[in-house]
Amino acid sequence: MGELVKQHLIDPEICIRCHSCESACPIGAIEHDERNVVVKAEACNFCMSCIPVCPTGSIDNWRVVAKPYALADQYGWDELPAQGPAAANEDAIEATDATVAALLAEAHAGADGASRAPASAPKPTVNLYTPTKPIEATVQGNYRLTAESSGADVRHIILNFEGPFPVLEGQTLGVLAPGEDGRAHAPRLYSVSSPRDGERPGFYNVSITVKREPGGLCSNYVCDLRKGDKVKIAGPFGSTFLMPDDPQARLLMICTGTGAAPFRAFTMRRQRAVQRGGDMTLFFGARAPDSLPYFGPLNKIPHRVLRKHLVYSRIPGAPKEYVQDRLRVESEEIAEMLGDPRTHVYVCGLRGMEAGVEQAFVNIAESIGVSWTAMRDAMREEGRYHIETY
Repeated sequence: MGELVKQHLIDPEICIRCHSCESACPIGAIEHDERNVVVKAEACNFCMSCIPVCPTGSIDNWRVVAKPYALADQYGWDELPAQGPAAANEDAIEATDATVAALLAEAHAGADGASRAPASAPKPTVNLYTPTKPIEATVQGNYRLTAESSGADVRHIILNFEGPFPVLEGQTLGVLAPGEDGRAHAPRLYSVSSPRDGERPGFYNVSITVKREPGGLCSNYVCDLRKGDKVKIAGPFGSTFLMPDDPQARLLMICTGTGAAPFRAFTMRRQRAVQRGGDMTLFFGARAPDSLPYFGPLNKIPHRVLRKHLVYSRIPGAPKEYVQDRLRVESEEIAEMLGDPRTHVYVCGLRGMEAGVEQAFVNIAESIGVSWTAMRDAMREEGRYHIETY
């Protein structure tokens, strides 16, 4: 009998095969076939680079074993093996609970780059429904949000569920588009754009914001849905990109396109709670007003509730402006917010925006003699800095 070791595994029942973990792994310890994504035990050094990028949490699983599971074992799984000191595999040895707990605790050592949920956020329900055991929803409505002249087809989809689907602002759900062979495709994740008590208060229906992408299998499926259609859904997913329940918390929200979805949910939650306290500020980038989702409703939200900076990059006769440019213009306001321990920062949208926003924060922090890296890492550790890009 050998010494117990910890092994990093991926839950095949929850994994949506997006391969973000494989791309993030700096040492090639993660690979996949047409069925499962797996971790090579002999290569994995627990650097944790794969943990923050996983949208479902399937990557964050560990077992204590005497002999690591081989790749052949992992490729054949439909679900993870049982957890326990002696249940890991046939060669597992007896161990005390303290030994197992210590090894599992070590698995998360060094995960400094991972986001944390706000301290005041409620505990989310995660993975209630899986790709192999989804829940069915009925389409209640499908509404176009952008003008046809904009060239962008963005839809607001409202779903009624056949059973409980408890979801918090900032979480995502997975749509399973049907395949030609009768088997559903891997789920495509969409941020929920309604607050926890539903698109309509007390009805517990859920809305998502979807942009039609040329050749996009799932986006075209969703955008073509009609009222009454049935859809299979997995989730909810996400346990860190959550809204604080502290009414004094200040929210700095930065987004492009459909990245506005969670911030619509945040704003509606605050409006319904009718709580005075922390303010909300939104920087929202689009090509032009007619391609900006929720443009009309956004303009109706009072300034005392939401300070809005709507930024456009393709206005005829006007210079291009992006969210990072407006952040610099409003550097005084941003610096004041970043220096307030009540402030929570959220960035959501296309991955291409991330570097520009990060550099804007570097410039703003430098202007007040502060290291942005140190400030950002401290905020992340406190559950006050969140990025969700795609």
